[in-house]
Amino acid sequence: MTATVAEQKDLAPRGHPQRWLILGVICLAQLTVLLDNTVLNVAIPSLTTELDASTADVQWMINAYSLVQSGLLLTAGSSADRYGRKKMLVAGLALFGVGSLAAGLSQTSGQLIAARAGMGIGGALLITTTLAVIVQIFDDSERVKAIGLWATVNSLGFAVGPLLGGFMLDHYWWGAIFLVNIPIAVIGLVAVVRLVPESKNPQGDRPDLLGALLSTIGMTAVVYAIISGPEHGWTSGQVLLTAFVGVAVLAGFVLWELRIPNPMLDMHFFRNQKFVGAIGGAILVAFGMSGSLFLLTQHLQFVLGYGPLEAGLRTAPLALTVVALNLTGVGARLVPRLGTPLTIASGMTCLAAGLAAIALLGSHDYAGMLLGLVVMGAGISFAMPAMANAIMSAIPPEKAGVGAGINGTLGEFGNGLGVAVLGAVLNSRFAALVPAAVGAASLPAALAAADSESEAQGIKDAFASGLETSQLVGAVAVLIGGLIAAVLLRRAERAEAAGTGTDSGSASGTGTDRAGSAPADSTGSAA
Repeated sequence: MTATVAEQKDLAPRGHPQRWLILGVICLAQLTVLLDNTVLNVAIPSLTTELDASTADVQWMINAYSLVQSGLLLTAGSSADRYGRKKMLVAGLALFGVGSLAAGLSQTSGQLIAARAGMGIGGALLITTTLAVIVQIFDDSERVKAIGLWATVNSLGFAVGPLLGGFMLDHYWWGAIFLVNIPIAVIGLVAVVRLVPESKNPQGDRPDLLGALLSTIGMTAVVYAIISGPEHGWTSGQVLLTAFVGVAVLAGFVLWELRIPNPMLDMHFFRNQKFVGAIGGAILVAFGMSGSLFLLTQHLQFVLGYGPLEAGLRTAPLALTVVALNLTGVGARLVPRLGTPLTIASGMTCLAAGLAAIALLGSHDYAGMLLGLVVMGAGISFAMPAMANAIMSAIPPEKAGVGAGINGTLGEFGNGLGVAVLGAVLNSRFAALVPAAVGAASLPAALAAADSESEAQGIKDAFASGLETSQLVGAVAVLIGGLIAAVLLRRAERAEAAGTGTDSGSASGTGTDRAGSAPADSTGSAA
């Protein structure tokens, strides 16, 4: 139902009257998407056996979803701004539900891969529209807390996914891990239709079809190169060619966006120091978290001797710390007290300190690793909501979908970059310390080739040393990059206050000043 002008003005200062209930609905939708990824990893042995899936089939079951989703995030966000965020949220839930049904009833690997790709389309729509709706229904005083709760869902999905997957597979057949999404999607659909207000860009820009095509192809190619790099080798022709195509297409996308009057992504946003600082910090948080967890899961299993489920439980404290601190609103309370730049600097410093603690104290002892995970979780809970809010406030409210698409794309890029860079450092150090294992494809292969217990222990020590080096490299990168991001944000704030930042002031001023009136813009655009 469309609000009257008087109602729109009344909503502006404090946001939508049902905003917290709406936040719960869209977080439920977001959780469904995130659980699906982590649950699938637990189901790989069952899928391999029951669908007679090859290693390549299993990889595509996982990658089809992430490739489609990451490739479509910008396009999904732009579509939400143009056609309506509520419409795209409904479409995303419907596609995700239908894809889950098709996946659960799949009889062959090909059918499951196709269903996962369809779920990736729905996932891209959900990730972008949920954050965009939050920007529309919450005002400045509550938005950081709301974004913090939204970000908590990411960590909750990581922590709960393996446990839920293990429970489902112990009691039901593998298809149940997909079919459980359907009732959640139906509940979400009904709640979104009844509660979420429609919002879209009132200007109604012409669709940028070529830009959408170029961004989709470019991002898909880059993400594929990052995903396939560890398997095929970073210098292999397949990886280099895919990466070159992706970068070239994205360069064409940038040139095209600079030329047209109504671009899907306004490149002038990148002149805004507030925007650049926030996106740099977002990449580094994803870089540190995903790269560290990628290494730790191997270390826990291959060096410390834990099983897959035990290893998952021992990495859960990072996610649980993020959940606990965001649910209690600690990070949200820091922003008004310290300011965005100092909050982000504090969070990034904690993240770097956690990585360093894991490197120096956790190589042979889980207690040291636990300390590092908790400190990392604290840093992420401080920095992530502040950075997401900075990104969204640097973009006009009518472009909230594009802003959410940028935020999601940067997360995907940071995840892949963390695995690639820290994994390469680990492998380089490992190969230098164990020359005989250079020809081995992995630590398990090197251990299998060991001739004695003492040689095997030497290989494990070499891997632990490589882990220490890679975590320290990650800590230095996160600390330096985080401090640079904080400096850029501080400069942008000073420029706004002094009224001298033409590009910075216009872009971020639009987001900050108009954020409180976002609900009025959104409901008005639906009229």
